[in-house]
Amino acid sequence: MAGTPTGAVRSGIEIFELEKTFRDDRERTFKALDKVSLTVEEGEFCVLLGPSGCGKTTLLRSIAGLERPDAGSIRIQGADVFRDGRSRVGVEDRPIGMVFQNYALWPHMSVEQNIRFPLTTRRRAKKFAKKEIAERVSQVLHVMGLQGLEKRAISQLSGGQQQRVALARAIVAGNNIVLFDEPLSNVDAKVREELRIELRAMQRQLGITAVYVTHDQLEAMEMADKIAVMRDGRIVQIDTPRSIYDVPSDRYVAQFVGTANLVEGTLEAAAGEHAVVSTTAGRMVAARISEIAPESDRVVVTSKASCWTISRDEPVPRPNVFRAVVVRATYLGSYTEYLVRLGAENVRIWADSDPEFLTGEEVWVGVDPEHCRVVA
Repeated sequence: MAGTPTGAVRSGIEIFELEKTFRDDRERTFKALDKVSLTVEEGEFCVLLGPSGCGKTTLLRSIAGLERPDAGSIRIQGADVFRDGRSRVGVEDRPIGMVFQNYALWPHMSVEQNIRFPLTTRRRAKKFAKKEIAERVSQVLHVMGLQGLEKRAISQLSGGQQQRVALARAIVAGNNIVLFDEPLSNVDAKVREELRIELRAMQRQLGITAVYVTHDQLEAMEMADKIAVMRDGRIVQIDTPRSIYDVPSDRYVAQFVGTANLVEGTLEAAAGEHAVVSTTAGRMVAARISEIAPESDRVVVTSKASCWTISRDEPVPRPNVFRAVVVRATYLGSYTEYLVRLGAENVRIWADSDPEFLTGEEVWVGVDPEHCRVVA
């Protein structure tokens, strides 16, 4: 079965300056991938995160061999599979499995038949004897906790069981790299939460290398070792979930990952990692600052809704305390989300426990400079 070898960490997938251009029905071209480079280490869970049309699925399909890029290179487990504009290794021979959005399970086949199927294709039937096929299928049924369900029809399985069958089919041929194309997008929120936990646990148990496509930032945060945030065919930031959430590289990442407040202003002063920004609500101080071009004085102060405070009482004077007006209050169970008008901006505040503030009420709001970051 798949597993992460001992010794030095090796790259499972290496992508270098991959490009792919599509042409629409009006003969207009657009770049789905624009010089994308990415390394996924063996045993790592990497999530490609971004909105529809950002290039994440095209990148996944290129790794699988289902799309042929125009330029760049792809190496899988140290071997070239694409280089110099042509595929060096076909789809069937790439050491990967794939789990699709709808799992793509055969409805007329049993659980066992679905799992066995990759080993019975013409290309692989020559490699595996019947006895070995039976042993592999039995082993993966055990690992996935599917014993006793071998003869059951796919339609008789729960969503979690279907996911297990899809993953079992993806790894039965000995593949320790599995690509996931938004496999949880068609299930309801409660089941999706359970399946995320289960899938992550299975990935760790098996030691497989995973590349997972999603537009759901909560899904990415919960599952990933590393997130690659994509926009317009490019990767705009690659980092751990915590770093991407806490230290976004630009306004796009701050807005897309997490509940970010974005307050625009003019950069008045910057010293080291500290900055003072003039906004329509007053001066804001930020303890962290991203790289900003010297000529760029228009900036954005980013902060999370959970870091703001709201009160009827005037607080002790300190940086980043402002008068604001409540625009909307939404009770969400464990917290209340307030939308307040702050100068020319709307700011969201998550309050855990507080008196009920009314729409139109004037309040005091604030955020610690340590929780603010300035980006271009």
